[in-house]
Amino acid sequence: MAPHCFVDVHVVQTVPPANLNRDDQGNPKEAVYGGVRRSRVSSQAWKRATRLHFDAQAPEIERATRTKRILGQLTERIARNNGLETEPAARIATAVLGQLGLSQGKKAGDTAYLLFYGQAQLDAIAALVTGRAAELAALDDKGLAEAATELPVTAALQAGHPMGVALFGRMVADIPALNVDASVQVAHALSTHETQLEFDYFTAVDDENEKEETGAGHIDSIGFNSATLYRYATVGLDQLTANLGGDNDAAFDALDRFVDSFARSAPTGYQNAFAHRTRPSLVAVVVRTDQPVNLVSAFEEPVPAESGIQAASARRLAEEHTTAVRMWGDEPLHTAITHTFTTGDPRTKDTAEALTQAFGTPVAFPELLSGLRARLTQARETA
Repeated sequence: MAPHCFVDVHVVQTVPPANLNRDDQGNPKEAVYGGVRRSRVSSQAWKRATRLHFDAQAPEIERATRTKRILGQLTERIARNNGLETEPAARIATAVLGQLGLSQGKKAGDTAYLLFYGQAQLDAIAALVTGRAAELAALDDKGLAEAATELPVTAALQAGHPMGVALFGRMVADIPALNVDASVQVAHALSTHETQLEFDYFTAVDDENEKEETGAGHIDSIGFNSATLYRYATVGLDQLTANLGGDNDAAFDALDRFVDSFARSAPTGYQNAFAHRTRPSLVAVVVRTDQPVNLVSAFEEPVPAESGIQAASARRLAEEHTTAVRMWGDEPLHTAITHTFTTGDPRTKDTAEALTQAFGTPVAFPELLSGLRARLTQARETA
């Protein structure tokens, strides 16, 4: 396989009136691009949705969590594993984690920042004191702290990364030894067209007081917009493999599940009010050996606000990819696409043909995933 391998994932997805990701005013996030205001969903919001979907498909022991409450989580494990009460277990957990030098938060027991780690990694730390808990609990504070320094706690967080940590990385600014370089980059989702912020003014009736409250028991408003979004993410396969200890098969498994979760997930902001869950109308993967390529330039000139925005957006994406490949003269290692546009419909015929020219004959989503893995496996075997 080439020394560098990046898997770009391009998605076009229409979202109905919604507020997936709110700003500091409670309204949907926006951005100016191409001189007009667009709907925007932050990369952080979609990464979390992807990460939660990703972990939901895995056994609990293979999952990761991001929390300030690692002390409480470790205390529970030590107490359970050794039959201790909470207080002595918390004392041991505090000493064990103390050697990491994690900055303390304002709330007792919390770290100052969210720490991302695997459930199995914390199990491994808890196991370091299994069988010694009674001995450690009997020590005074100084003795306990000295005993804890002999435990390989840092090493337990530096090895055996779950796929989630291997993909999304870990940043601990004041303890670089705990950092894990992310292998995934996710762009802010951006509407392919200009959007307008709207407001839903609504009232709620008091069901038990309809005679006296003839108007409304509650009045409020929610900002929303609707958009066809361009979503983009890229996975550095070399970094992912390195994060998983050089295990190629594990890296392919993680990549497969990431593409699946990125395509199927969505932020949950105001989901009960808008029921905004949709599926993408297009998912394309492009394997490159030079650099990741975000194709958002296809939408620098906004798609006109008329019917058929998603088909026009898909056609723009295809044309941008075709033009870029022709201009730079660098054929990707692999392309594949699944989409909902057909040549049998006069409204989408041109779009379907442009997509085939750019990314190849469309396949079902499961075949897109299996084809991607087969091509990467072949490239590895022939490298």
